[in-house]
This record gives sequence, C-alpha cells and structure tokens, in this order.
Amino acid sequence: MLELFRFPGGVKPAAHKQESAGAAIVPAPLPELLVVPFRQSATGAAVIQASTGERVRKGQLIGAAEGAFGSSVHAPTSGAVIAIESRMLPHPSGLAAPCAVIEPDGAETWIERAPLDPFNTDPEIVRARIRDAGIVGLGGAVFPSHVKTRAPAAIDTLIINGAECEPWITCDDRLMRERTADIVCGAAILGRLMGAKRILVGVEDNKPEAAAALRAVIGGEGYCETGDMQAHFQVIGVPTLYPAGGEKQLIRVLTGIEIPYGKLGPEFGIQCFNVGTAHAVARAVLHGEPLIARIVTLAGNYARPGNFEVLIGTPMNALLALGAPRSDTDRIVMGGPMMGFALADTAVPVVKATNCLLAMSPQLFPPPPPELPCIRCGACTRACPMILQPHELYWYAKSKNFGKAQEYHLFDCIECGCCAYVCPSRIPLVDYYRFAKAEIRAREREKAAADTARERYEFRQFREERDQAEKAARLAARAAETQARLADENSAKIAAAQARSQAEAAAPREENA
Repeated sequence: MLELFRFPGGVKPAAHKQESAGAAIVPAPLPELLVVPFRQSATGAAVIQASTGERVRKGQLIGAAEGAFGSSVHAPTSGAVIAIESRMLPHPSGLAAPCAVIEPDGAETWIERAPLDPFNTDPEIVRARIRDAGIVGLGGAVFPSHVKTRAPAAIDTLIINGAECEPWITCDDRLMRERTADIVCGAAILGRLMGAKRILVGVEDNKPEAAAALRAVIGGEGYCETGDMQAHFQVIGVPTLYPAGGEKQLIRVLTGIEIPYGKLGPEFGIQCFNVGTAHAVARAVLHGEPLIARIVTLAGNYARPGNFEVLIGTPMNALLALGAPRSDTDRIVMGGPMMGFALADTAVPVVKATNCLLAMSPQLFPPPPPELPCIRCGACTRACPMILQPHELYWYAKSKNFGKAQEYHLFDCIECGCCAYVCPSRIPLVDYYRFAKAEIRAREREKAAADTARERYEFRQFREERDQAEKAARLAARAAETQARLADENSAKIAAAQARSQAEAAAPREENA
C-alpha cells in the first residue's frame, strides 16, 4: 500500500457533486456558428492558416503551432469559414482576439486520420503528433502537453490527476467512468514518452465509481506493456480536501515530496497530467483525432444539470440552453466557485480551458457581506496550501507595495481561494492578489518596453557616433592621401626642375659669333 501524506492548509467546502455526477456525458448539438479562437494555450496564439471563404473539414488545421511552445488549432466541424475577425474571449480581462467564425455544413466530414502505434514508434514522432493535435492541459492550465513530455530530468513517476477537487465540477468524474480505457492508454503513452517507471492515478475518495472503473481496466497486477518498457499503474484514493487537485498538493499527497518555491515537479523526477489530457492524447495518437471538443459540466442553478461533450468554439449561450438556467440566475461563472470567474457576456465561445459553466443565483450563492477590516486572526495563513502569509500579501497588495508583495512570494499563490473562503472579515483576498500580479506584470512590460526603447536609442546614438567617426576617418584618410599625392607631385616637379637645371649646367655653352 502506498503511504499517503498531507499537504498543509486546505478547506473542505460542500462538494455539490451529486447534482451533475449522475448524468452521463451527452454530445451537445451542433450550433449554428462556431467561433474558434486562435489563442488556445497559455503560451500564445497559433499562426492563422485559414482564410475567409475557405471550406474546411472536421479536424483540419486552421492555426499552426509556432515555435517549440506552440499549440495547434483545428476546425471542430466541416463547413465554411465566413470570417476571420476579433471576438471577445472567455477571460477575466474581457479582451478580444482573432477567431475563425465557421458556419457548419452539417456533414461532419472528417480529414483523413492516420493512427499511430504509440509503443513502437519513435517518441519524437509521437510528441509531434501531440503538438500537431493541439493538446494542452485540460485541468485549467492549458499549457502545451508535448512540452511537458520533454522533461529536463529523468521522470520516475507520472501522476494522472483525477482529483477534481473544485466543488460542483464533475466532467473528469464522468470521463473516468465512461472513457476509462482511453485514459489508461493515454497515461501509458505519456509514461513511455518520459520513461516513467510508475504511473499513479490520484482520485479523490468522493468518486468511488471512477476509481473502480480505472482499477477494472488496469487489472489486478497493475502492469501495462508499452512496447519497449513496462509501467506499473496504481489507482489511489486521495482524501477529499480542497485543493487536493493542485499539482504541487497532489504530488505532496502521493509522494511526500514538497516542491519548493520556484521549482517544478520534473526537477524531482515527477510529472503530472490531467485525466482529460490523457484521454485527448489517446484519441490523437490511436485515432488521429485532434483536440476539437471537451467535456463541460453544467451545474448550479439549472433545471437540467449535466455533462456535455462540446465542440470548441460553441457559443456558451447555446450550451447554457441545454441546462435551462432558472429565472433567478444572476450570473454565469466559468469554472468552479473557488477559482472561476464571472462571464461578462455568455456569447463567448467554449475554449479548451472551459470545464464548467456554473449558474449562480442569490439563493445558491448569496452575495457576500460587506468587506470588513482585517483582524489578523491568522485563519487565512492556516488555510493556505502554499504555506504563504496571505494577510501580509493583502496589506502589501492593498497599499500597492508590490516589491514587498513579491518578497512574500506573491507569484507562488495559486489563487485557490482558500484564504478568502475562511476569512471572517469576508475580504476578497484573491482579488487583491490578482490585482497586484496584474500591476506587477504591467509594470514589467512597461519596464521591458522602456528598456528596449532605451537600448534602441543608445544603439542609435552609438551608430550615429560611429558613422560620424567613420566619416571623419574617411575624410582624414582622403585628406592625407591628397596631401601625400600633392607632396609626391611637388617632389617630382622639384626633381624634374633640378634635373633640367643640372642638364643645362652640364651642356657646353655656345660662343657668340
């Protein structure tokens, strides 16, 4: 039996999983229009490969991965690209970005798909398939998955994250119950790419059906042949405690290893992927299907909560209609109640980071009472899973003392919301941290732009001074050359005159007749 450990802090809010966990995954209907953003990963936008008026097939590349950290974007269905334009994205900033607007033709005509044998194919070819399939972390980070398979150090342990600790969300739970074989095979593929000797699947103990389904597929021995290696699987029930699904927290629980500030799991021989990512890897490698859809939970104030398989680019208001939000719904949150954010407009598209659309109402989620002064009770510090000092971060963020906030490891905050959850003064602490992070990033961008402008100015000054010096040197050289030529000409004239004089002196003089 694997010994489990405990991470510091954490809270245990009401799970509310039963509202949607009993609903099987249902394919969402094809919408009238799909709006597919070209920015679908944490590392940047894809290079646009489609044009207005072009007819595309399902799974066709419309945005190419650029650079080592790029991720591709594909057409979710067949149809016509009626526009390439800027549309609002589901993001707290409310900013817009280039999107392909596709009008489906209803034929669902696929591209030609080419499956791979993942266990007898060069790992670099498999990595390229994962990159070209546009697979990113589906747990929320949306970091390109092919990059994580090329770890800087040897990976001994691969962790598949099935904790799904956020309240109300059950998309991973249903995925583990219904599509278990693909998850296990995807985990084996990822394990082979990194040479992992063991694969640990962490599932919170409030999901017994999912854990049982995984164990049934893995089998009693727990070994999986992966071509040129053998990996040992183990499904582990993780105590239900938020945020057990955080990467560093899950690593701590399963291995006892505490990842320090500024470090990542691969530096300790551990890598972590979400169960949805493992499933997407299996579909891409075994079936040649790029990531064009994902499971989304509709939970909260709905008449028909459930889990739906949704094409990327589906307008959220079309998806919301499937759950039938009740009349007293006052806002829609993308994500869960702890880490999600309210949508300014429900016409934005579903993206790869969309795992839940939570309908909120005053009855289910009463508005928070007025913020009161901090009483320094220390509850936030005890609840922080990252062993930070949230009350100090709050003071420095509020007073805009961003230097001190960074000294207190502001950027190690995972914005899990545990501190705000336990705060008796109802201070929205995470909002202050997000504000401070945004300000610091903005100032860093301004500083970088100023540094670039200064460097360009200094280089321009240097270039002008260099050009002036080179011009002066050329003029001086030309003047010296002219002086030398004139001196040579004068010397030649003098020598000629002297020669004539000597010749005249040496010649016999004629006598007068």
